[in-house]
Formats: sequence, structure tokens, C-alpha cells
Amino acid sequence: MLNKLKKVDLGMIIILLAFMVVSTLLVHSATYGNPDYANYDLKTLIFYGLGFSVALGSTFFDYRLFLKAWWVLYAIGVILLVIVYFTAPEINGAKSWFMLPGGLQFQPAEMVKIILIITVAFLMGRRQGDPLRVRQDLLVVAAFSFLPFMLVMIQPDLGNAIIYLVIVLGMLWIGNVRYTHVLLGITIIAGGLVLFIFLFNTYNKQIHDYLLDAHKVHWYERINGFINPETASEKEIYQASKAKIAIGSGGLTGDGYMKGESKNRKFIPYPYSDAIFVVIGEEFGFQGAAVVLMLYFLLIYRMIIIAFQCYDLKGSFIIIGIVSMYVFQVFQNIGMMIGLMPITGITLPFISYGGTSLLLNMLCIGLVFSVKAHQEKYQMAT
Repeated sequence: MLNKLKKVDLGMIIILLAFMVVSTLLVHSATYGNPDYANYDLKTLIFYGLGFSVALGSTFFDYRLFLKAWWVLYAIGVILLVIVYFTAPEINGAKSWFMLPGGLQFQPAEMVKIILIITVAFLMGRRQGDPLRVRQDLLVVAAFSFLPFMLVMIQPDLGNAIIYLVIVLGMLWIGNVRYTHVLLGITIIAGGLVLFIFLFNTYNKQIHDYLLDAHKVHWYERINGFINPETASEKEIYQASKAKIAIGSGGLTGDGYMKGESKNRKFIPYPYSDAIFVVIGEEFGFQGAAVVLMLYFLLIYRMIIIAFQCYDLKGSFIIIGIVSMYVFQVFQNIGMMIGLMPITGITLPFISYGGTSLLLNMLCIGLVFSVKAHQEKYQMAT
């Protein structure tokens, strides 16, 4: 056990400690003076303490056991997604959370990210690095990915559904997909986006009326505010416009810690969660945002190095799936705050407040540690 613990990546631990400090300070600033969110900063520290225990504890657990039980994990994930849809209360227009004792919430869609990574890693690992075939590999991966994707879409949780797609695409890219298949996939995706925008604009009023009747008009508002910002209503572009104003006002060095005017005047919805990057930009400016982005770069860099050092391809696939998830979540969260991406409920990893999200992110880090610590059999074989 001591030998395994010595293989924990010290650089990643230091980066995560830095994230803990940044997250706690930002959550404190975002919730200060609001009794509805009292002690969120303290809870962040508690969840980080639990998260480090999960990450370090996972180091001793052989990740290959997860791969062997992939179908059990997959079944559990699908069942939880079905149960939460039929039993969970509706929060912010979505039925995505189980309510736990003590006011805690659990979101199965977050856990299914890890399950999907393990599932795809097992399915692709059967090829041992050979090019993936269409019928035997790509269609099988697509089939196992489609079910959780649709179950999350109907909640509705567009953000996590997109993350599922990005995870699979990232893993397929590193899994030796033929370039002709990549070109075909890019063509289909690009064509689908163009067709979606055309149909959305052509049947704009009908889509609005349908979603309004279905009590899901917020979907329309977010999409229309992104595709047609010049004609969208003030309500549709409110969050995006206020976020850009706040980040822009921070300039190079920011307004100062806890002095963000837009945040303090409550112009920014969910500044402790989805919009926490606005707090970074407004209070610490471009310099503060650059430091946070550098922390993400260093974390992802360390994980990629570990993936390259793996003797087991399935372990490498797991790490690349986690990297794909983090890269997209960071890009999407920051992108939607500066107008590059549509508004979704995707949080900023390791910084936004959220117990379930943080613990599962730390579990992903634990999987990376486990992959690194359990390569000795492959080393001895070579």
C-alpha cells in the first residue's frame, strides 16, 4: 500500500490544493451576505476533504476491477437515470436530482460520466490498439452511449448530454479511428448543426409555442439567445449579457476580492455555481482568469503524461475520457460566460460549488491515480 501511495502524482495533489483554496475563496465571495447560501464556503472545504479521501483511497483500488464489472456499473447507471426521471422533484425545469437527508442532492447524470468512460474504455480496449471497425466497434460504442444520452436529454439536462458525446468522441479519437470515419463523423455533425439552425430559424415561432406549452420554454430562450442575440428578448440574453459586462469590467487586474459590483448587486444568477467564472473575471480580472486557466492546463498536462506512460491501453483510454470531460467542461463554462457558447448548466470543475460534482471529479482523479499505481504487472511483463 505504501508503494502505491508513493506513486500518487504529487504535482496533481498540489494543483488540487490550489483549486481548493481558489474555490473556497470564490464561493465565500459569491455567497457572502446571502443567508440562503450560508456556510457554502465551509461546505466546500468539507467536500474537498472528503474528495481527497476518495481520490487517495481510489489509488489502492485496482481500476481493472471496474473494467471487469463494466456491465454491472452500466446497468446501475441506466437504472438510476430512469428512477430519477420518474421520482425526482423538478428543480429549475429538470428532474435530475435525488433529494438526500440533510438537504444534500445527488445527480446520477454526474456519476454516469464515469460509468460511460469505463464502458467505452472496455469496449475499445478489446481491439488492443488495432483500428476500430464500424459494425463491431463504433456501432457498439454508439449503442451503449445513446441510451444514457437520451435518458439525460429527456430530464432535460442538455449540458451533461453534450458532455457524454464529447467524452465518447475524445476516446474514439485516441482509440485509433480511421481518418475516413473521422471525416464522415465531422461531416455529419457539421451538417446536423447547420440543419438544426436552419430548422430552428424557419420554425422559430412553432418551436417557441410548443416548448411553452410543454413548460420548457427556457430551452427556447437559451438557444434563441445564442443563435439570434440581435433579435432575442432581454430575458433570453440577460444572463449572457450581464456576465460579459461583469467580466469586461474586471479589466486586467479586477475590482478586488469581494468587490465585484455586478455580483454584489445580484445581477449575476448562480454566481457560486454555473457563473463562478464571472466572479473570477470581475474581481481578479484577466490575470486571475489566466492563473485559473494555467491550473487547468497543468492538471490536464499531468494526466496526459500519465496516459502516455501506461502499458495498459484501457487505462490510457480511461484517462483520455476524463481529460476530454474536463477540457470540454472548462471550455463550455467559460465560453458561455463570454458569449462563445450557449448557456447550459455545466459547472466549472473543482471551482463551482457542488458536492456531488466535486466528489465525482475527485473520484475521476482517483481513477487516474489508480491507473498510474497499477501498471507494475505490465512493467514486469516487459
